[in-house]
Amino acid sequence: MEEISIQEIFTIKNIIIYFIIINIIGFLIMYIDKQKAKKGKWRIPEKTLFIITALGGGIGTIAGMYTFRHKTQKIAFVIGFPLITILEIMAIIYYKFF
Repeated sequence: MEEISIQEIFTIKNIIIYFIIINIIGFLIMYIDKQKAKKGKWRIPEKTLFIITALGGGIGTIAGMYTFRHKTQKIAFVIGFPLITILEIMAIIYYKFF
């Protein structure tokens, strides 16, 4: 059995694919939660929305928030989602260049 190195797993291509998928999930989860809110059904926990954002889905959750006008009145989301996203971008830049 051949061993797979970490460099083979974390290729630029795989990282880009991951970020595309997690951001699509972030966008869709905001849509789903908005639809559930309209119908008065069980909602996706706010903690889950923040976890998706923290896992790299910030652009998707922010886009979903404003596209569907969902959670835009809650300061924790209006500030929290962009703050998490900016901190992640800064961490990536720091890791890559320093």
